[in-house]
Amino acid sequence: MTFSIVARQGSALGVAVASKFLSVGALVPAAEAGVGALATQAWANLAYRPQGMAMLRSGASPAEAVAALLAADGRRAHRQVGVVGADGRAETYTGEECLPWAGGLAGDGYAVQGNILTGPEVVREMRAVWLDSAELPFAERLVAALAAGDAAGGDARGRQGAALYVVDPGRGVGGWGDLAYDLRVDDHPDPVGELGRLLAVHEVLHGVSDPAELLPLEGELAEEVRRLLGGLGYDSLDRWAGVENLEGRLAEGRIDPLVLDHLRAASGVR
Repeated sequence: MTFSIVARQGSALGVAVASKFLSVGALVPAAEAGVGALATQAWANLAYRPQGMAMLRSGASPAEAVAALLAADGRRAHRQVGVVGADGRAETYTGEECLPWAGGLAGDGYAVQGNILTGPEVVREMRAVWLDSAELPFAERLVAALAAGDAAGGDARGRQGAALYVVDPGRGVGGWGDLAYDLRVDDHPDPVGELGRLLAVHEVLHGVSDPAELLPLEGELAEEVRRLLGGLGYDSLDRWAGVENLEGRLAEGRIDPLVLDHLRAASGVR
């Protein structure tokens, strides 16, 4: 009932998943910085998440972790799981009783898998896009692979939920913690498309400014910013940005073009 990609890029680890299932993001993904990432699906055994992470944390490879999870599970024929370790080793498993089409592919740094799919083209397209998009930021790359699976047919029953879960040391919002992305679409007619929209919003609010693109806040530009802020009832850029959740993009004496565009839009300037 689900298709997912579990992957590593540099120090980042994560899962992107979609399904004809309510709140799929609450059940399928698990990841821990410096340890690995995992997706449990089909007749999902939620214990795989803490148990799998514990085994990876103790030094087990993804293949060893999957073997141990299955050995202790009397319903393993109904399970599907994908695991990637912090070193990029990967493993995918599909039980013989998973509803067709079901299967997966794994390679260096990725595992893609799905069940009740329209066909094997879903995981093939996911892998192809993953391998061909190494230039993309990790979160965008995961969502691109998920979108490729969706476009290839995805879940044979239809669409409902999607999620993105990514960990990366010190890359949490505002630099706090390791949870870089935890985006969920619980119930939507186009969940993968909506996940892409949420990712774009996340980048606006929580992304990191490129120092080379910052504009000097002086002269006519400084006057425009003061005028726009005044029209909105603010006496400083800091106060307005804090209300708009853009404080992470502030820079002393300069302004991020994205922040400027957001200010202009809020003021009705196009």
